[in-house]
Amino acid sequence: MADDTLPPQSNSDDPRQAAEAELPGALERRQSEPRKKMRSTEGRERYLDMVQRERALMLEEGVARSTEQLLDMAGAVAPSEFEDEGIKDSATGDQLRAILPVQSWLPLSIHLIGLRDSILRVAPLHDMNERQLNSLMSTANRSGFRVDRVEVEVWDRKELIDTLRSVHDLSADRCEKTLSQWLGDTDNGLLLNQFQRDLMAEALQMRASDIHLIQDNNTDTPNWIQYRIDGDLIPMHLLPGEAMARLTTLLKREAGLNFGDRTTPKDGRFGFTWQGRGIDVRVAAGPHAQDGEKLTLRLLDRAALKGFDELFRRHEEVGDYLAKLLSPDIKGGGGMILLSGPTGSGKTTTLYACVQQIDRRRRHVLTIEDPIEYELRYATQWQVRPGMPGGSFAELIRASMRHDPDYIVIGEMRDADTVETSLKAAESGHTVISTIHADTALQTFERLRSLMPHERERSSTYTLAQQVRCILNQRLVRTLCQGCAHKGKAEDALSADELKEIGIEPNIPVHRHNSSGCDLCNRTGISGRTLLLDALLVTLGPAQRNDIYEALIGNVNDVINEEGVVIYTRREGLVDLVVSGLVDPKAAISYLEQ
Repeated sequence: MADDTLPPQSNSDDPRQAAEAELPGALERRQSEPRKKMRSTEGRERYLDMVQRERALMLEEGVARSTEQLLDMAGAVAPSEFEDEGIKDSATGDQLRAILPVQSWLPLSIHLIGLRDSILRVAPLHDMNERQLNSLMSTANRSGFRVDRVEVEVWDRKELIDTLRSVHDLSADRCEKTLSQWLGDTDNGLLLNQFQRDLMAEALQMRASDIHLIQDNNTDTPNWIQYRIDGDLIPMHLLPGEAMARLTTLLKREAGLNFGDRTTPKDGRFGFTWQGRGIDVRVAAGPHAQDGEKLTLRLLDRAALKGFDELFRRHEEVGDYLAKLLSPDIKGGGGMILLSGPTGSGKTTTLYACVQQIDRRRRHVLTIEDPIEYELRYATQWQVRPGMPGGSFAELIRASMRHDPDYIVIGEMRDADTVETSLKAAESGHTVISTIHADTALQTFERLRSLMPHERERSSTYTLAQQVRCILNQRLVRTLCQGCAHKGKAEDALSADELKEIGIEPNIPVHRHNSSGCDLCNRTGISGRTLLLDALLVTLGPAQRNDIYEALIGNVNDVINEEGVVIYTRREGLVDLVVSGLVDPKAAISYLEQ
């Protein structure tokens, strides 16, 4: 492990505090808070002069953007106010609207201004009574905020109405009503366009990452619209075949696709504005059954991207090591940072968080992606174009080295040519960050070796052993809704064998899944997902890695026993999540078995 020295025992009688004190890295986590806040503050300040000059130029051209908006667009994440328990006493209006259930504030016709020092500030269109204020404060506290009182600000009525129209998207609460009206008059194009917008707003309000639509002309086949929320597909709306055909045609036209062609897989994208910010929608269309079509819409909301420190909040040691790799003092450090995991495990989110952590004011970041999901300010982004001359991953990597990059970010390693070219780029002094599909951190080595040409396997493996700095294999685990989770002790949830398997004491307080849920979690008992890591860090210099090369050639499992190789297992992360009340103990056992 990273450090076998246990921190001093806690004098507290609280078994949960004692357990947290014994967790690997618990002491370091508490000590790292000032360092994290300093790192985030530096991230805001590094682009400030550029942003101010850009804002002045935009104002001359008639485009109004605040300094905060431009900093957010640059990926300069504001310092997180979250404490270890997930409680915070400060939040922006956007953060409040994203977390508080829409039914708790939308019917009140209020503008959520922000939360600061446990005071929630709102601007109401009409007078609010004591019961409404108390209900709003209760909902905010159950959602993870610390609200001691609600302060009402009096705004100019016209200004408030304009703000409500521009910032609050009221369509998230009326999707079913619009659908009912449109199905009564499917030829009404205005109602169809309104339903499309309401559909997007509802999906975003429910934290959906994707919208799935199946259009089939067979009367026996249901035409469902489904949302992917926290990893699960949720059936939401059932449409007649003719109505679904009209909706898919509209979506394909918006995305710039040939809506008359149902047989060829194709991709497009379009954008729209929701709650005052731009949302990018990536559309994938393909054939379904005999004469049907399947559409998958990926909702790309920049505001939903997690910052580096927020992402690694529960993996402090890994985050600190990775932050050092992403901010070298001198150019030419080189090396590879690999992010692995199955499809849907959040590799792209982590990739973008790493790019945001890099000081792009002083370092040139060049990304090679297929497709480009989020536009990154102060970075060069290249789109892979398979089948076109010079458009493959490997060819673009070769071309990128002539553009003086400090960091080369590769969307995915898919073939031997890409792996070999990436190794050469790392060997020549560029820091290469990429993703690859693999089940564990160790298996990532095997997966890379399987892509290497047989005749150059030994030489490529030697370069791999020399250049790998860090491998993060990740999963996304569903976290319990803190507003309705059942509380108890570990011995009530797990058998003696299961307690031994996961490695926690029987009297540790835990939270269990409430299948009935509450208004905060849409009656699911689940509220979001968090990162679970299996990490392998190589702290040795290239000249000291011969033993790692020998282990890769012989038995890859021996790598973890080599000097300078630090391992963080999923078990450590799961124990932390269970003790913190974020994951159900039974679910943690199933994650261990995986």
